[in-house]
Amino acid sequence: MMLVSSNHSFDDQGRQCYPLTDFPRAAEETKKNFMLMDLEKNIGQLFLLGFHGETVAENHPIVADIQERNLGGVILFERLLAKNLGCNNIIAASQVKHLTTLLHSLAGRQLLIGVDQEGGRVCRFTAGRGFPVSAAAAELGQRDDTVLTGIHSLAAADMLQQLGVDLNLAPVVDLNCYRDNPIIGILGRSFSDDADKVIKHAEAWITAHRLRNILTCLKHFPGHGSSRHDSHRGFVDISETWGAEELKPFAELIRRGLADTIMTGHLFNSHLDAEHPATLSRHTITEVLRGQLQFEGVVLTDDLQMKAITDRYGLEDAVCMAFAAGVDMVVIGNNLDYDPQVLQKAIRAVIRNVASGVLKEEILTAAYERVQRLKKKRSYSDLQSFFP
Repeated sequence: MMLVSSNHSFDDQGRQCYPLTDFPRAAEETKKNFMLMDLEKNIGQLFLLGFHGETVAENHPIVADIQERNLGGVILFERLLAKNLGCNNIIAASQVKHLTTLLHSLAGRQLLIGVDQEGGRVCRFTAGRGFPVSAAAAELGQRDDTVLTGIHSLAAADMLQQLGVDLNLAPVVDLNCYRDNPIIGILGRSFSDDADKVIKHAEAWITAHRLRNILTCLKHFPGHGSSRHDSHRGFVDISETWGAEELKPFAELIRRGLADTIMTGHLFNSHLDAEHPATLSRHTITEVLRGQLQFEGVVLTDDLQMKAITDRYGLEDAVCMAFAAGVDMVVIGNNLDYDPQVLQKAIRAVIRNVASGVLKEEILTAAYERVQRLKKKRSYSDLQSFFP
């Protein structure tokens, strides 16, 4: 049975039917729908997502995210701030190993498991839970012994390898330009205010991690060290405090082939982009980071649930803007706020933006390819560790 309107015909299931003369248009629409279906399978690979719980049962939302939505990676947290819970993914070494083994098995090893294990005060695996904790970057920079930095880094990498973690979201390569910076300086997260010292200690840190096949991440591009405020809490403008010297560690570590991934900061700098913070800025990511600094690896966002983003942009809009700017993987910690359906919502938003032409499919395809190259690099390193 066919239903006919003044402009279009539909079959009894509501599908549009095209006249014989419209076959080319029908074929084009069908091709477009198939392309969107293929794209939907790949979009999940472009997310690093947090979840709730020390283990996962079959009905856990993260299982569906991995198996049905092809999630690219997860990020582990000790606590769940949104629910004011002191325990989340990390309880003890044996529990974490069981959890990561289960997660990897769900994805056939094609899942990145990430964590923030910088040392000092920024560690998800804490001494209170029986884990060895390396010294803070500020302490290592003050001692200025790269051998010592390598020893601390190797201890952290050994632990991560044993626990089944693939990606350490460290080291911080921000310059300690402002010592009272509430999120960098005060917490001792920067090696130094001297770019050359930051570079040599970051190199020691990364080199030691590579001995254990742990991927690393330089953060927070284009430099968070001069900020007066914390981007977790709200809008951060570094226009009058930031200097081009803050790019030097990123540029040099890229040149030396030491940048596995780079994380953007939610930092507004009117000299780089008059409208958007770095995470959502095409000029900052595509023209500066990729163009001028020639970075060809994976660009990660800082957590998109931080107030610097959510106070000014809706999360779904921010996801699409980040991809349009040139980001490869969006981090949603699902910790500052918790929504077990957040990945579904984000993927639907991306599909809508591609279908409407707002977001170009080729940008997402390029991001997907970079993520897959990173995973192959990790897999190849695993093989090397078995076959030296």
